[in-house]
Amino acid sequence: MPRGTQVIHGTEYVFESDSQWNADKKYGTHKRRYIGKMVDGVFVPSEKHQLEAALKEAQEARPGPAPVTASSRLFCGATALLDGIGEKLGITDDLKTCFPDSWKELLSIAYYLILEDRNPLSRFPRWASNHRHPFGSNIPSQRSSELFGAIGEDAKQRFFLLQTRRRMETEYLAYDTTSISSYSTMLKQVRYGKNKDNDPLPQINLALLFGQDSRLPVYYRKLPGNISDVSTIKKLLGDLAFLSFDKVKLVMDRGFYSEDNINALYQHHYKFLIAVKKSLGFVQTVLDEVRNSMRSRANYDSAFKINYHSRTVDWAYTGKKKRSGEIETGTRRLYLHLYYNDQRALDDRAAFNSLLDSLEEELRSGLHDPEHEKLYRKYYDVSTTPVRGVTIIPRQEAIDLAERDYGYFVLISNDIKDPLEALKLYRSKDLIEKAFGNLKERLNMRRTSVSSEQNLEGKLFVEFLALIHLSYITAKMHEHGLFKDHTLYEVLDDLDVIECFERPGKTTTICEITKKQKALYSSLEIEVPA
Repeated sequence: MPRGTQVIHGTEYVFESDSQWNADKKYGTHKRRYIGKMVDGVFVPSEKHQLEAALKEAQEARPGPAPVTASSRLFCGATALLDGIGEKLGITDDLKTCFPDSWKELLSIAYYLILEDRNPLSRFPRWASNHRHPFGSNIPSQRSSELFGAIGEDAKQRFFLLQTRRRMETEYLAYDTTSISSYSTMLKQVRYGKNKDNDPLPQINLALLFGQDSRLPVYYRKLPGNISDVSTIKKLLGDLAFLSFDKVKLVMDRGFYSEDNINALYQHHYKFLIAVKKSLGFVQTVLDEVRNSMRSRANYDSAFKINYHSRTVDWAYTGKKKRSGEIETGTRRLYLHLYYNDQRALDDRAAFNSLLDSLEEELRSGLHDPEHEKLYRKYYDVSTTPVRGVTIIPRQEAIDLAERDYGYFVLISNDIKDPLEALKLYRSKDLIEKAFGNLKERLNMRRTSVSSEQNLEGKLFVEFLALIHLSYITAKMHEHGLFKDHTLYEVLDDLDVIECFERPGKTTTICEITKKQKALYSSLEIEVPA
């Protein structure tokens, strides 16, 4: 591809030129792709261009399967399923490209984490002795630690880049974070923060991107334990640019909302759907106008069992121009979706009354909770006399004000105009919560005790590989209605009993497969092993 240079604001940039002729429209198209810059007459490639060049080099060596050297009878049904998923999603090929010397070991450990629920890696030798798996041999604990420590950041980023190229670039991406507690005192990013599992230990935070349509994890990033959700968006936008998503669409909960974040999403031309607090000024303005009217039958949807109202509002945009850095202000179109649910209102009110009961008991007993001092003053007038003791008078106006917004919730979007479509998309975000559940429970990552940064990074990557496979199985089980009669554990256990017989120099023989097992493979859209 021909190259050229262009001076922009005093810097000489290098680009590759791609010219094509459009036969239908009778004109040519010309695209430039900037790959680096010239510094003192020397070409300095961009990080992205370096990564793509390294990918081409790594694709040259792809080792084949190890030959069988002894006769053995092994369980192979579940690992064959995982093999098929890896081939279908390109996981295996991308691992071969990025980790040419260790891809089999990485896959085998990922398989073990999936199939041996919550078991530590010290149990891997027992599992490996009677299961067919990519590496085909035992991986001692010391070797696992060496593997984790050897997983470099550059190879990981190559893997993410290759995987994202296999995904649809126009689907919405759910973004969320979770906390993983740690016993280690040696990890720099282990900090005390808002623990989402209410665990008193220090933690790291894990951010995850998840495809709404593919229902597969796309990317993850480790964060210090004291980083709040709202402060992660700026780094996320940089990661998305690196992953080369052309049309980014994000779904997020209200913990990621801030004016700066919304402005940044507009500036990068990213589409978004995000939940926001009802207390925001522009939300309250509209809510006060429609609070009663939107609860009418005309605004009720029977499928969702919810009342709704939607309107277009102006967002007061502030941002910097990319080239000049000048501050730019103006308005941007924003869709505001309001919802009301009776059951949610009852639940909110019951929870609030339970809180008030606790506050009154604390006030009467004199056992005050320091964290509740503001609530005491907000909802009660309290006086104490020698004769009557403590007198508590509820501040009804403040209580009514708190209760008036119960049952309502709010979404905003710069893309989705239909409020029911927005609600459906937002509710599907719970798949990322299920992914976090799989990561912590099935893959045994609720707490981590690794003692080095490199080992933690490597273990998280192998857990991520396992999570892709698990997420695929979960998605297909939902799609084909398997959860009506099966759990995820049952499906894996039903397939795991299938055996195979291996002999040196002979083709592997698969033992009997039942109709039920064949039906499971079919529902999961993976070929029956033969």
